[in-house]
Amino acid sequence: MKITQHKIKIRELVEGYIDNQEEGVQGYGDRLDIRPPYQREFVYKDQQRNKVIESIMEDFPLNTMYWAKVGDGLYEMLDGQQRTISIGQYYSGDFSFHGRAFHNLQDDEQKRFLNYELDIYICDGEPSEKLKWFETINIAGEKLEKQELRNAVYHGTWTSKAREFFSKTNCPAYRLFGKDYMNGSAIRQNYLETAIQWIGDAQNPKKSIEQYMDTHSKDANANEMIAYFKEVAQWVKSIFTTYRKEMKGVAWGILYNQYGKQYYDANKMESRVSALMQDDDVQSNKGIYDYVFTGDERKLKLRGFSDRQKRKQYEKQEHQCVHPKCRFPNKKFKIEDLDADHIKPWSKGGQTIDDNLQLIHGSCNRSGKGCIHIPTS
Repeated sequence: MKITQHKIKIRELVEGYIDNQEEGVQGYGDRLDIRPPYQREFVYKDQQRNKVIESIMEDFPLNTMYWAKVGDGLYEMLDGQQRTISIGQYYSGDFSFHGRAFHNLQDDEQKRFLNYELDIYICDGEPSEKLKWFETINIAGEKLEKQELRNAVYHGTWTSKAREFFSKTNCPAYRLFGKDYMNGSAIRQNYLETAIQWIGDAQNPKKSIEQYMDTHSKDANANEMIAYFKEVAQWVKSIFTTYRKEMKGVAWGILYNQYGKQYYDANKMESRVSALMQDDDVQSNKGIYDYVFTGDERKLKLRGFSDRQKRKQYEKQEHQCVHPKCRFPNKKFKIEDLDADHIKPWSKGGQTIDDNLQLIHGSCNRSGKGCIHIPTS
């Protein structure tokens, strides 16, 4: 791989600058592809964008940028997209810095901005070499998400089509389901990563995101995954007709893969969810949505008996185990050797209150059959 260093003025960089949905982001006289297929969307916040302009105005150095040669006089951005777009947006009048847009600057200020020199490294090599370099140099700056790196490694038609649906600002995935039901951000590839994980699990629970992308990266479209995602969204909304904020971030696709073929009465599901939401013993309201399918009480993080309740019951039981089959009914146990147990199980309506508490020796509680070994004194 051949790597060369260049000094390029901002006036050269912003020549022919264009940023739109159809044509992507171009600059350097239409010779630089600022957002290649494997690159992320623009994610800089106002403060970060302003820092770029401030550095230029104060003649402070910006970090080195990296381009890849893709043809005779043609290049694509490897690293520096966020800084480059910040520069292009300011030059185009998309935002102001310290209350002044570029076109409101004095002539000498505009000249100083346009004559600012950027440090550019240009690499010329095979596609695999450039992608490897892309992954290596992105250890600095705005840290890449794992899915952004996967997009670089497995870029192709499938990835581009998938990103159109899952990775753009206000994209279809965001409007359909992501905004209210999924964690993360579309432009940071979180929706895409989750969708791949879900459909991969549907095909094989052991299939990794990388395996799915490797299999499909050369497909002509991403229709299979998009259709699957729509099925998940429809399934969730048909079963849980009342939206609650706790529904955001549930692993809906994983639940759909296991329970999507079964029938669930929406009214009954609403009644169960509502009752659990009002149960003081339930500490994880988000876990309710997993629990109503799996029955796994661990998802609810049920409230345990307090230390005060345990100590009170410990004295009441005179330090003894009350299990009817305990082999040592008169044994004086240490409090830490006794488990707090619901007399009437929570699953059958028992509450975590003093009158429903009993302390049982650990081995009795775990076996359910009384002590199975001699306890330590």
